[in-house]
Amino acid sequence: MPNNLQATEICHTQIQCLECALTVNIPILKEKQKAQCPRCGYTLSAIHRNANQRIIAFSITALIFLIASLPFKFLSFSANGLENHFDAITSFFVLIDNDYQLLALIEFLTIFAIPTVVLLSLIYLLIPMNKGLYPKHARKVLNMVFTLIPWSMVEIFLIGALVSLIKIISMAEIALGLSFYAFILFALSMTIVILHIDKRELYQLLAQVEKKHKIEIKQSKLGADQVPSNAHALSVQKTWALLLTAVVFYIPANTFPIMTTHFFGQNEASTIIGGVILLWKSGSYPIAAIVFIASVIIPVAKILVLAWLNYSVQKQSHRLSLQRVKWYRMAEFVGRWSMIDVFVVIILASLIQLGPTMSITPGAATLAFSGLVIVTMLAAMSFEPQLIWNDRKKYE
Repeated sequence: MPNNLQATEICHTQIQCLECALTVNIPILKEKQKAQCPRCGYTLSAIHRNANQRIIAFSITALIFLIASLPFKFLSFSANGLENHFDAITSFFVLIDNDYQLLALIEFLTIFAIPTVVLLSLIYLLIPMNKGLYPKHARKVLNMVFTLIPWSMVEIFLIGALVSLIKIISMAEIALGLSFYAFILFALSMTIVILHIDKRELYQLLAQVEKKHKIEIKQSKLGADQVPSNAHALSVQKTWALLLTAVVFYIPANTFPIMTTHFFGQNEASTIIGGVILLWKSGSYPIAAIVFIASVIIPVAKILVLAWLNYSVQKQSHRLSLQRVKWYRMAEFVGRWSMIDVFVVIILASLIQLGPTMSITPGAATLAFSGLVIVTMLAAMSFEPQLIWNDRKKYE
């Protein structure tokens, strides 16, 4: 059954594009239709059949599979008569016991805490809003959801688990546990939830509920035409500072070992490039290519692209505006996938702990690379794509 409150009740909705600040009139959209900005091509809205009901259903499903992925074995590892297993709960304690608290925190936040908060928040918001009821602090909760979504890395962790399997399958017997399959279903459900979220529709539905219950609407963000020029200058400076920090992180991330393998008293350190070469030599060409692109190409490309974009808006260039905004979208999208190597190290360090016989420990590059990925993501978030389209005279 359709909602009593639908954002498409209004014949035309006037909204401002988030990426170029163009004001666009959007007509009623039918199922499977989407509205794009005529200037920059940004998707303003996309309609899915029973989207809100599907978000609720798959959010509940994702939470069930998340809970199911916790108590059972995720991966089992056996070599030379010794055996160990990896599961989500014990992996935290293994990392903490080995003084890798920051890696344990990264795993906890990106794989479990943030996705859980996002899913619970969507359920909290949509169940009452679909009935025309107002959830307490709804606007703050919805703002929080869109802030947290980029930091949910469930699908990236799953790819990291597959890369880990490829790396160790030649040296030991590997078995997949029930939690592994539950986590796959959790990742799929979480992805479906994200794909069905339409930012404009949710905010407009919330606005209708607030209006019905006479809730005062406080604008959380000014339109581009209302933002003072010093705010834009601050955005440029902040982006430069974050990019410089990323360059600082990049050097140790690629020169120091990302992990060290201890095998019968011998230590073998491996850098990111060394791991790629090892995968290539073992015949795992697709995995080697994925790791090389995600861990080597993407961080460098993202730094260069954001530096170019930031320089162009600082100089108030009017050239290649459409191309620049497309490069920005690409940089923003692919940056988080560089976390694959960090998750590979987390999984291997938690799984392969066989005392003096064999063990793997994270190297200094792991923390540096984590910082690199986080800082470049923050740099992409601090950059304002609207500056690409701003008129020079408006902010002088």
